[in-house]
Amino acid sequence: MKKSFKLFLMFTFIAPAVLMASPVKMSSSLVPIGNPKAIKGGTFYRAFLSEPQKLNPITSTDVYARYIKHYVMDRAMIRNPETHKYDPALAESMTVAADGMSVDMKIRTGAKWHDGKPVTPEDVKFSFDSIVNGKFATAALKPYYENIESATVKGQSVIFKFRKKYFGNVNQLADLFIVPRHFYKDPKKKLNKTMMGSGAYKLHKYKKGKSIQLKKNKDWWGWTVGNYKNIFNPDKVVIRFVKEDSVQLEMLKKGQLDLINMSSEFYHKKAVGKLWGKKVHKHKVKHSGPKSYGYIGWNLKKDLFKDRDVRVALAHSMNRRLMIKKFRYGASLPATGPWFRQSPFASQKVKPYEFDLKLARKLFKKAGWADSDKDGVLDKVIKGKKTDFRFTLMFPSKESEKYFTVFKEDLKKVGVDMKLKVVEWNSLLKSMDEKKFDAVSLAWGGGDLENDPKQIWHTDSSKNKGSNFISYSNPKVDKMIEQGGEILDFDKRAKLWKKIYETIAYDAPYLFLFNDEYNFYGVTDRVGMEKPTYGYEVGHYYWWLKK
Repeated sequence: MKKSFKLFLMFTFIAPAVLMASPVKMSSSLVPIGNPKAIKGGTFYRAFLSEPQKLNPITSTDVYARYIKHYVMDRAMIRNPETHKYDPALAESMTVAADGMSVDMKIRTGAKWHDGKPVTPEDVKFSFDSIVNGKFATAALKPYYENIESATVKGQSVIFKFRKKYFGNVNQLADLFIVPRHFYKDPKKKLNKTMMGSGAYKLHKYKKGKSIQLKKNKDWWGWTVGNYKNIFNPDKVVIRFVKEDSVQLEMLKKGQLDLINMSSEFYHKKAVGKLWGKKVHKHKVKHSGPKSYGYIGWNLKKDLFKDRDVRVALAHSMNRRLMIKKFRYGASLPATGPWFRQSPFASQKVKPYEFDLKLARKLFKKAGWADSDKDGVLDKVIKGKKTDFRFTLMFPSKESEKYFTVFKEDLKKVGVDMKLKVVEWNSLLKSMDEKKFDAVSLAWGGGDLENDPKQIWHTDSSKNKGSNFISYSNPKVDKMIEQGGEILDFDKRAKLWKKIYETIAYDAPYLFLFNDEYNFYGVTDRVGMEKPTYGYEVGHYYWWLKK
């Protein structure tokens, strides 16, 4: 999902490629944001729970690579975190044709790549072509550009023609990361440990397994343009790979990190003591931006999970309200469906599956599962072979194990044997790509305010390492997704999105876990900020370091 700036401490996965589109709203005039008196300089330290799978901006799809892109790469347009409208970036303007079938993207002059060569409209065309070209394309990105037919250079502009009207066409282009053709044109060069861009920072050092260091790009075009004068104030950014949240917390207290994202449990239970409020500070903020949700995804290619009654029984076997009270201090809601339940595009008719082991047992029985050999584990004859209901749940963060330990014990009561397995981030991604898993627990970021569900929920997105890695397929959902993309009327489209939400929630392809209501984070005393959050995101790129 798109540009969520928080790390997910419990279920550490976002699909940065998911472009949750809404009609483009360009700011008619730049709404001021950031502090023009912010101190420039210093080194800002933050942490990732894992290092990126790869840095090549054309082929990378994981969250950590996307975070680095925000520092190193430029996009055509950038959302204003206060208004959520688009502000010009590498594109000075985007003009939509009267018939809605093309866009004229005028490229800023004077922008340079990190090697000093000029950014050209040909680079923008290449950036688009690389997404839809089979030599480069990833299944995660390509579906969102399939309605854009071509890109043609015309002077200082790139003209994008559309195959058909689609409510998100312009948004996809606005969010396009621009890459240098001369550096990335050869698909045989993997370039997975480097990143070349035109952004505010250059990739300075990459210490495998330890850190990535970014150094300010003094030639960035943005230093003299509008709000960008107030962004990216530190001279250096050091991103340390720290796999444990508790270790990150101790590093913050020692001044080895300047920012950590917290769970509500850490905020209330662990971010306490004499240092807090003096050398370190914690923030609980709420803004109007989209919210994330955690989930358990069932591999629907596995016989165990093909029956809807089984998936609903599993959902009724998880005591989410207990977990919210015990581990999340009441700061979350039980998730109900395929995007955040507070969204205007989520159906309020859908209610969460409540903890009910009696009902779970009935549903397992209805699906043909019984403990025939009295060993405490349900079994069933599948394809002529007696099969026990045993599976492994994989997840990337040790911190989330306490949730699944509770779940594991409740599953035992209904005759299901679940094993827990913490898996290193890149290994987990590989297992998902190859569909070699029983169940995984991750999280999707909230994306944008409006959702296009195609990337995660359409059958086509289950192919070629797409984001529908659980292999969910419902022809009715496919048809509604395709119809919805062509509906330009906001209210009519919202009505259809709600129906899709209801249908997917009924199918229960995920066990939907939690929707956060707040953001929790901690900072050192040397961090300066205009305010703890902007209207639609925290906006830490506008922070500075006190001398």
